[in-house]
Amino acid sequence: MSLRDSFENYKRVFRQKLSGAEALPQLAILGLLTGFLTSAVILLFRLFIELPLMYFLPNGDPENFEGLSQFARAVLPISGAVIIATVWYRLQLNQRKVGIAFVIERLSYHQGYISFKSLITQFVGGILTIVSGQSAGREGPAVHLGAACSSLLGRYLNLPNNSIRILISCGTAAAISASFNTPIAGVIFAMEVVMLEYTIAGFTPVILASVAAAVLSQVVYGNETAFVVPHLYMNSLIEIPYIILCGIAIGIVSAIFVGLIKKTIRIATINIFYRILAAGALTALAAMFLPEIMGIGYDTVNQTLLGQVGLWLLFAIAMGKIVITGISVGLGMPSGLVGPILFIGASVGGIFGILAEMFMPSIASSPGFYAMLGMGAMMGSALQAPLAALLALLELTQNTNIIMPGMLIIVISSMVASEVFKQKSIFLSILKEQGVDFSNSPVVQALRRVSVGAIMSRQFDTANRTLSFSEAQALLRQEPKCILINNSEGKPVSLLPTVDLAHYLEEQQLLLEQDKNIDKNIEFDPNERMVDLFEIPAQRKEVSPLYFQATLQEALDRFSETKTEVLYVERTSGPNISRVLGVLYRSDVENYYQYKRT
Repeated sequence: MSLRDSFENYKRVFRQKLSGAEALPQLAILGLLTGFLTSAVILLFRLFIELPLMYFLPNGDPENFEGLSQFARAVLPISGAVIIATVWYRLQLNQRKVGIAFVIERLSYHQGYISFKSLITQFVGGILTIVSGQSAGREGPAVHLGAACSSLLGRYLNLPNNSIRILISCGTAAAISASFNTPIAGVIFAMEVVMLEYTIAGFTPVILASVAAAVLSQVVYGNETAFVVPHLYMNSLIEIPYIILCGIAIGIVSAIFVGLIKKTIRIATINIFYRILAAGALTALAAMFLPEIMGIGYDTVNQTLLGQVGLWLLFAIAMGKIVITGISVGLGMPSGLVGPILFIGASVGGIFGILAEMFMPSIASSPGFYAMLGMGAMMGSALQAPLAALLALLELTQNTNIIMPGMLIIVISSMVASEVFKQKSIFLSILKEQGVDFSNSPVVQALRRVSVGAIMSRQFDTANRTLSFSEAQALLRQEPKCILINNSEGKPVSLLPTVDLAHYLEEQQLLLEQDKNIDKNIEFDPNERMVDLFEIPAQRKEVSPLYFQATLQEALDRFSETKTEVLYVERTSGPNISRVLGVLYRSDVENYYQYKRT
């Protein structure tokens, strides 16, 4: 066997292992590879953002939009909006979708397939929005880029779709880990926000991807987290009622923010070019008076955490960030949402911290403490991801004192948003307004974790419609369980149970023996006697094709679409070149799920 044949055989075995839900060693290798690949792309993305900003902004600070003149703060967002609007206008409707909501949609309806063009669109769009001072974050684009890299890697390796789903989870975790230097929060964010499920087999590769991304990010940016967090702690248990009040307020703010985005999407029906121009003009108007809302704004968040921002300025920038970001995203500006969510949470929490100092000076904790709690509460309520928000708090502060008050405020704000205002995750809300009806039942989740290659039968053979008696006998000697009957073009059109062919041949043998007993001169040539597989008595079933990478959920959808009971699984290696790998019965899928459930 040549080296190339050995490699191809290894790839075949590797893909076969990944068809099941428990291919842990193979997934671990892919998780590490995905983590390093995603981190490298994210670092390149940050480089393309920070280099031009360091060159153009005062003091070489990539977040110092406040140092620009009022005129420059007005011109920059409008100029950027013109470029973005021109690019977005030339894209088709489905090509304009970016960010985390887009990744969730591709996972739910397209098996996680994300094109290279989508990666480039997000890369360019993310850079243009941030560099031009739009109110945007870099984490949403980072997740899109990480998911796209993972998807492209899986498709390049021809992996089954259940493995591509896990790779996208790896890419998401790696993106968050590389952005914030929070590997644990990256893992939970991927599971809770994007995948919307927890799987034991999925944790190991996702953890490895997150760690790999954090390592590569720390090599470039050091061990510091995204924010400058002082030592924070709660002074007194007497503050608990006040923290509950803060959680209620942030839950309300979250509902207002998500509602504003939904309302804007609903009423914004004009041409995308004019919508993005309007978003840029609105940002420019606000930036003339509140430059803190421009760009990512993490410098302002850091100042808030250190208690260096006054009450009225915090109130103004919180309102400005909510309105400008909500309307801009609703109008179609390709802005990331995670960064603005943290900014809003820090601002609202900082306001409560300053008020606490004013009215409870002897017992109140620092404004930075409340700002940090506000970040976690806003993240938990807007994303409906309380565990990811809590772990983000813990990793960013590296302080266990934040856990108890953090748990309280995150749960309160999340419940206010979800139960009082019936708010879903901000990304699911956006998808719903775009006409995407998202569903994620436990049955669907279970079926998406397994590829058809894990349960399909390989005990089959193929044959043309007509074959000689001797060819039919030779076919039976291979002991297949079923026979796929090809049409004149070589495509399977029907499935014949082998036992039916065996019964037919036995009957013909008995008839021949009876005829010989009557007439000794009868001669039988098995090479000339023909058998028509469409004419013999048998329980034939119509068949339809299914590609090898499909999950069991896709197989069920295909069964419903074609009204057939049997699918033949094939792999395409080139135009009009395909190979049948197995057959799949509807009952196999149903029995597999019933077995796993019990």
